[in-house]
Amino acid sequence: MEFDVNKTAHLIELPKVKDPRGNLTFIESEIHVPFRVMRNYWIYDVPSGMWRDGHAFIEQQEFLVALSGSFDVVVNDGEREQTFHLARPQIGLYIPRLTWRHINNFSTNSVALVLTSTYYNEDDYITDFEDFMTLKNQQHG
Repeated sequence: MEFDVNKTAHLIELPKVKDPRGNLTFIESEIHVPFRVMRNYWIYDVPSGMWRDGHAFIEQQEFLVALSGSFDVVVNDGEREQTFHLARPQIGLYIPRLTWRHINNFSTNSVALVLTSTYYNEDDYITDFEDFMTLKNQQHG
């Protein structure tokens, strides 16, 4: 599988094995996602009307999948903002490093799976949007 060399956030369709007993979808590290998966976590039981605060990562890349239900992922690369609606378990969203994101509009009983390219590192987080924009502008200047 070839990946977007521009390193922009984009949807990736995952394999889907259809079966009358139930469908199956899988993700293989460095095959279906453009990085080696080092960690995964899931977000669930998000109360109605709540969202997951925005942040970006200096090094970490992410891949998000709606395993159940749906939600929106709003991404900002420093130049433009896009909203991706995730609602099918065979479609995931690749988010490159240095991309601001927040998640909102969770449906009832939604489950968001997040695969990451790094182990947890608090120092990798950028939690202030202005700091994020300053870093992005330094890279382009």
